[in-house]
Amino acid sequence: MLMPMALEWEQIIVDSADPVALGRWWAEALGWVVVDESEEIIEIRPEPDRMPGLLFVPVPEGKTSKNRLHPDFRPDDQEAQVARLLSLGARRAGTVQDEQHWVTLLDPEGNEFCVLGERKS
Repeated sequence: MLMPMALEWEQIIVDSADPVALGRWWAEALGWVVVDESEEIIEIRPEPDRMPGLLFVPVPEGKTSKNRLHPDFRPDDQEAQVARLLSLGARRAGTVQDEQHWVTLLDPEGNEFCVLGERKS
């Protein structure tokens, strides 16, 4: 019997026009810390030794379509967190439907993420 390969989730790579600015935005939005930074890249994590992290790297092309992968966050207070993220520079991705229990936002470079409402039993 073959044993599964041991894999540790290190990070997610985020392509960006301005990696350092976007990485700093996400660090503030999430309350994470910068663990590596140069003129071109920045890596943030929940805590210095806790993974996975987000590594922001430069790409020459801009975002052209909807993300195929996006993070969902479940805060204690959805309305307060949406307001806080909007004050940091996030934008609403569209209108919220009455039956929706999440709000889709865009980061400063247009990457989608969702802020979820209270978990339904």
